Amino acid sequence: MPIAAADKDAVHREKLLRFAQMLARADRVVAFTGAGLSTEAGIPDFRSPGGRWSRMKPIPFAEFLADDEARRESWRRRFDMDDEIRLARPTRGHQTIASWVQAGKCPAVITQNIDNLHQDSGIPADAVVEVHGNTTYATCLDCARRYEIAALRGPFLASGQAPRCDDCGGFIKTATISFGQPMPEAAMRRATELAKTCDLFVVVGSSLVVYPAADLPRLAHRQGARVVIVNREETPSDPYAQLLLRGEIGDLLEGFAL
Repeated sequence: MPIAAADKDAVHREKLLRFAQMLARADRVVAFTGAGLSTEAGIPDFRSPGGRWSRMKPIPFAEFLADDEARRESWRRRFDMDDEIRLARPTRGHQTIASWVQAGKCPAVITQNIDNLHQDSGIPADAVVEVHGNTTYATCLDCARRYEIAALRGPFLASGQAPRCDDCGGFIKTATISFGQPMPEAAMRRATELAKTCDLFVVVGSSLVVYPAADLPRLAHRQGARVVIVNREETPSDPYAQLLLRGEIGDLLEGFAL
C-alpha cells in the first residue's frame, strides 16, 4: 500500500529530529561535500546527465602533459566556465556547514568540490581539505609558482596559446586533479585522519562514486563514527549510514545552522 503524504511528512520530520540529536551529541563532526552542494549555486555537476562530461570527454593528465592542443583545449574549457565559478556564491548548505566550523563543532571540511565556495562562506582555508584541488587559481607543474586565473585569461584569449611559467617555462595548469594525476598526498592523509577520528561523518551532495575519496564514509563507519548522507539520490555507501536525508540540500540543512 502506498505511503500517504502525511505519513511521509511524519517520517521526514522524524529523520530531521534524529539528525538534530546526532549533531547536538557529536563532539567532532566532519563534513564531506560533493558537487550536489554547489549545483544550488549554479555550478553544474560535471558527471550528471547533461553535465559537461556528457558533452565532452575529460582530458587526462597524461594527455595534458603530452599534447599542446590538449593543453589549449583544457584552458578553453576553463575560461568557458569562468563566469559560473567567478559569480557563484555560497549556498544555504555552505553557510550551515560554515556555522559548524565556526562553532567549533567541525574541525575541518573535506570537499571534492573545486570552486572555493567553502572558503567564500567564511571557513578558514586551513580548515578546507580539497581532495580534488581548486580551479580558482593555477600552478606551474614544475616549480609550483601560483598564478591567478584572471591574470592568465587576457594573454590566452589574445594568443590562443596555453600559458607557460614566467620563471621556469613549465606548463601551467589549474590547481585541480585531472584523471590520471596523483591525488594530493597531504590532503588525502589529512582527510583519512579526519575520517578516523570523528564521531559524526556527514556526507553532503556527493554521489560517492569517485575513489579513493568515496571510501572515507566507510572508513569513518569502521572506526565507529555515525554516518549521515544528505543527497538527492541513492549512493553506494547508503548501507553504511545510520541516517539518509533525501531532498534539496539547502532546504534540508538550512535549519541546522549553529
